[in-house]
Amino acid sequence: MSQVDASAVDSLFLLVGACMVLAMHAGFAFLEVGTVREKNQVNALSKIFSDFGVSTLAYFFIGYTVAYGGTFLVPAETLAMANGYELMKFFFLATFAAAIPAIVSGGIAERSRFLPQLIASAVIVAFFYPLFEGMVWGDRLGFQAMIESVAGYPFHDFAGSVVVHAVGGWIALAAVILLGARRGRYTADGRTLLAHPPSSIPFLALGSWVLTVGWFGFNVMSAQSVGGVNGLVALNSLLAMVGGLLAALVVGRNDPGFLHNGPLAGLVAVCAGSDIMHPVASLFVGGVAGALFVWAFTATQNRLKIDDVLGVWPLHGLCGVWGGLAAGIFGTEAMGGLGGVSFLAQLIGTVVGAGYALASGFLVYGVIKIVLGLRLSDEEEYEGADLSIHKINATPR
Repeated sequence: MSQVDASAVDSLFLLVGACMVLAMHAGFAFLEVGTVREKNQVNALSKIFSDFGVSTLAYFFIGYTVAYGGTFLVPAETLAMANGYELMKFFFLATFAAAIPAIVSGGIAERSRFLPQLIASAVIVAFFYPLFEGMVWGDRLGFQAMIESVAGYPFHDFAGSVVVHAVGGWIALAAVILLGARRGRYTADGRTLLAHPPSSIPFLALGSWVLTVGWFGFNVMSAQSVGGVNGLVALNSLLAMVGGLLAALVVGRNDPGFLHNGPLAGLVAVCAGSDIMHPVASLFVGGVAGALFVWAFTATQNRLKIDDVLGVWPLHGLCGVWGGLAAGIFGTEAMGGLGGVSFLAQLIGTVVGAGYALASGFLVYGVIKIVLGLRLSDEEEYEGADLSIHKINATPR
């Protein structure tokens, strides 16, 4: 096969992967639609789709350059060389970048203002997310070399347990704290007043299924070339998904909300080490993640009084941290993995990623809160987060 042919095949491979991850954003949308109250469902759909558009532009003009260097502001003839592989790589990674606002959206649902959230999405995807992405996947700022000099190996995050999910989850935690709980969620003395159960289990289940199927593009296609494809990634993803599902089913006592988030928790956790762990270890890693999500979601809502609507900090933030650390345990040869990783390297990379994301979230959303405000008014929140659309739909015809 010629070099041009090989590039064309790899470009097609990345296109398929990008479309699968793009479809995951529909999963994020329906997961949120099924969880929020009915009056806020239109807002949830509109917000995630709008976030994707803003994120794509931010990543195209700024973010991709921050992460990997180069620019797309060159003649089309230059861009199309070698079948446009770099363009397909951008498309694929742009769908990853847009997952950050989609994750945050689930945490701040039902009381966040629309425009400030779009501005936050643009800033995060243009600067804050790609900086850490480039440090891990783009050899920027000497980050990996520093970790390797200390721990003997670089930080390993094959498909983004930390780079995407933990970063998104910890940014979301900052946003949720700054926003505060939904009105009427807790009493003045901290007791839970309204639990706000999911509004539509079928929509929630649909979102979970769409995310689960698309996730195999997220993980397997992270090889970014046909020659790099490894069936181990697919099998590890499958078993981690099943482990998370069954653990959430048992620990969550058959609760359908926990059941349909369990496989997502397992998939979040396996991303980092899916290319180096043994399938049995992946089953365990996914099982721990499913149980961790149920426990952490309950604790966050009832003990910490943090109103994270979809539980994105437990699901993406904590399970992403677990995945980063688990790769340093079960990816080693001593634990049946392929090796080339150390727990110290994973610990450093994971802690830096989570800490950086939390600080970034407080900075971005803190500034926006001071300058523009983050929350809906009492009337808007009472009527529904999609107030303007709600009024249009209520107009007599």
